[in-house]
Parts: sequence; structure tokens; C-alpha cells
Amino acid sequence: MADLHEYKESLSENLMQVIALLEEYGFEEGQSQSHDYSRLQHKLDTLHPADVADILEALPLDQRLQVWELVKAERDGDILLEVSDAVRQSLIADMDSHELLAAAEQLDTDELADLAPDLPKDVLQELLYSLDAQNRARLQSALSYSEDTVGAIMDFDIVTIREDVTLEVALRYMRRIGSLPDHTDKLFVVDRDDILRGVLPLTKLVVSDLDATVTDVMADDAVTFHPEDIADEAAKAFERYDLVTAPVVDANNKLVGRITVDAVMDYIREETESDMLSLAGLREEEDFFASIWKSVQNRWAWLAINLVTALVASRVIGVFEGSIEKIVALAALMPIVAGIGGNSGNQTTTMIVRGLALGQVASHNMHSLITKELGVALLNGLIWGGVLAIIAYALYGNYQLGLVMMAAMTLNLMLAAMMGVVIPLYMNKFGRDPAVGSSVLITAVTDSGGFLIFLGLATIFLL
Repeated sequence: MADLHEYKESLSENLMQVIALLEEYGFEEGQSQSHDYSRLQHKLDTLHPADVADILEALPLDQRLQVWELVKAERDGDILLEVSDAVRQSLIADMDSHELLAAAEQLDTDELADLAPDLPKDVLQELLYSLDAQNRARLQSALSYSEDTVGAIMDFDIVTIREDVTLEVALRYMRRIGSLPDHTDKLFVVDRDDILRGVLPLTKLVVSDLDATVTDVMADDAVTFHPEDIADEAAKAFERYDLVTAPVVDANNKLVGRITVDAVMDYIREETESDMLSLAGLREEEDFFASIWKSVQNRWAWLAINLVTALVASRVIGVFEGSIEKIVALAALMPIVAGIGGNSGNQTTTMIVRGLALGQVASHNMHSLITKELGVALLNGLIWGGVLAIIAYALYGNYQLGLVMMAAMTLNLMLAAMMGVVIPLYMNKFGRDPAVGSSVLITAVTDSGGFLIFLGLATIFLL
């Protein structure tokens, strides 16, 4: 068994070996002559699909496509599921319709639902025609749900059993199946119409009297979900109740699928990455080796907003040019007030966004949150503003300048606290993702507000 450190070293070593083989073949220099790629192909064959995906994501586009050509066709589908959305698009663009169909046909219905949005429409249509009626209906159903719902992450690989049979019959049935779906910790108990009656944990099945019926030992109060439920809420339920799998039922309590812990973890990871990108002002996941123009398209929106807010801040400074000319120290000190205000505001915003995600923050407790954060800002302002006042006095020998610094610091921190609560709450209220752009807006407010407060107080009390 390998620990996490060894695992990370192994990934890095695999990547270095693949790069070394590519350089040995002369591909890096763009040579087109034929080579025997058997060693590289053998290396790829020995790796897990997730490890191959990591290697593909770490290679420039030309080398990525060269390696992709060496992957065995029967592994294409599994690897396409593992790579990031941005890299998947580059790989799919290099495949023809027959290759895409062959890759898709290797996958289960729930896996197809993950891959289908990236497939060309003609390939998706042909894929639907190739499925049997049951799987076609399942795929169409999965595609009909929004990506943030339970229906989009559920799978259809389930094991059901009737409530009136004995545990001995249930065990014989499982042996006849031969293997259970991954992450199976319970059987779903249904009647003849597939209406969910309860769940039978495998732990109870193996320790209970085999003459007992399923009804005697099943749990009839299982946590269930509906396809329309929000996936984020389902993820919280999995954490709260330590679930491994859970049934998904329709409005009539008919069993339609299940959610597994691995699907929930994938969803959480994707949401976390999306939030991180949003906080940085990126609109979508970006391939490290995407074209310059595509990267520019992904990044321009919040840069444009930053430009506007920076212009506003510059005009605020421009209003006080006369004050700055008379007291040059103001130019050196004013970025401190704005910078600390921005950091404090982002701390508050991060706490509020996290609270919204956990369901602990809403408009009904906005007043309490604002009062608390203003108190924190006031105390921090007096403490660190006092420290800054002492430093300003030591540097410039002007106690009045120090007092202005302390007052400006305190007021800007209080402004940052107020905006740090209000901005994400109102974005959430109007259906916007509070993680998207909140930090940019907070920084804009604290920059302009900090300059205005500091320079305004200096103009009033120092000139």
C-alpha cells in the first residue's frame, strides 16, 4: 500500500517518464518520421485511467494529442470521464464520430450522462439510437435535469429485492448476480410496482437469521432523495448521516436510481474548484494549454470590472491632489488603509459565503451578522489603527496624522464589514452565486472608500 506522499511522487514520476519518451522519439522538435511507440503505449496501458488523465492535462496540446492516439480504444471512455471539462473538449475535437461512439458505448448510462453534454449533437443522436429502450429513457431522463440536481448525479446500477422473501433467498439471489455495483452497502426493497418500501443493509443481511423475512430486518425510514432535489443539499445529507448510498424516488415513491458517495465527492470537488475559479474572477475551468485567445475570453469580464473600479478609485484620489501635494506622507500611507480594509472585507465575505453554503446564513439573521461583524471591525480598527498611528508618529513626528490614520482604519474596516455581509447576501437573494465576484466588489468598495475616508479626514483635520 502507498501513502499519499508516495502516490504524489508516483504521479510525478509517471509524467516525467512519458515526457522523456516523447523527447526520445523526437516529437518535441516536431519530427514526423515513424517511430516505434510500443514502450510509451505499454507505459500508458499500465496506468489507471485517472493517472492517464492527469498526464494528458499536464501536456501541451500537440503532445497531448500524440499520447491520446496511443491510448487503447477500449480505454477512451473511462479516460474521457476522468479529464477536466476543458481538456475533454480538446480530446473530443480530435476524435471522429466512430471513435466517439465506440468510446461512449463502453460506458454505463450514468457515465454517459456525464459525457453526453460534450459530444457533438449528431454523435449524441446516433448514440441514443444505439441504446435499448430502457437505457435510452434513462439517459434522456438524466440529461433533462439541471447539473446541480440529484437527477444529474444519480446512477441506475441498483440491486432490488422483494420484501416478502427470506434472507436466505436474498443471499442466493446475490450469489447468482455474481458481483454487486460499486459502493453497495444496502439493497433496495421494492414491491411489484417498484415502489420503495425500505432498505436492507448488508450488515444486517449477513448477521441475521436466514429464516427471517426481509420485512423483519429492513429499515423503512431510509433517507431518500428526489431527482429534482438540489445536489448540494444531498451532499450535506450524505455528510450528516454518513451515507454510502441512498435511493432516489419519484413523486410516487417509485425507485428510479441511487446516489453514491463517490458521485457526491465528485460533485463537491467540482463545486469547490468552480468556487475557487469564481473567486478569482474566472468564468469557467481553463485548460492550462488553451489558446491565448480562449484564455483571454475566459478572463476578460472581471478584469474589465477591475478597470472600472480602479478608475473610480483614481478619481477619488484625484479630488484630493491638493492635499497630497501639501502632505506627501498621505501618498505613502493611504494604500495601507485601503489594503487592510480589502483583506478584512474578504475575510468577512468568505465567512458569509461559507455560511450560505452550509445553510446557516440567510436574510433573517442579517441584522445580527452585521452587528457582530461591525463589532469585530471596530475592535480591530482601534487595535491595529492604534498600532498604525504609533508607526505614523514615529515616521513623521505628527500625532495628528497618526490619529487620522487610526480613525480612517477603523471606519474603513467597518465599511468593509458591512459590505462583506451585505454583498454576498444580496447576491444570493437575487439568485446569483455569492462566490462569483464578491471579493472583486469588496476590494473595489474598500479601495475607493478607504481613499475617500483617509484623504477626506486628512483634508479636514490636517490642512
